[in-house]
Amino acid sequence: MTLTHTVRSQGGVATLRLEGRIDRDALGSLDAAYAEAAAGAADVVELDFRGVDYINSTGIALIVGLLGKARSHGRAVRAVGLSEHYRHIFEITRLSDFIEIVQPV
Repeated sequence: MTLTHTVRSQGGVATLRLEGRIDRDALGSLDAAYAEAAAGAADVVELDFRGVDYINSTGIALIVGLLGKARSHGRAVRAVGLSEHYRHIFEITRLSDFIEIVQPV
């Protein structure tokens, strides 16, 4: 399953709802999602991982690239809906030092 996305902006937060797999084939969808988010006035980019069922090492690298773009534009990044497994991956790769991890509401 390829990665799909929807973007919703509200109150300075652009939420990128991601669904599918984040792997080498996800670059186009992640770039398009970030471009949609960047077109608005969002100060925060929220990555909603609740619909993501797989992230490999290339996917982690793509997330790091998105983080780099956001930071260069002065935007914070946060993650919501990470499974315990991927939360642990974010911690051991130290992504959690740069991406705030929040629980879904």
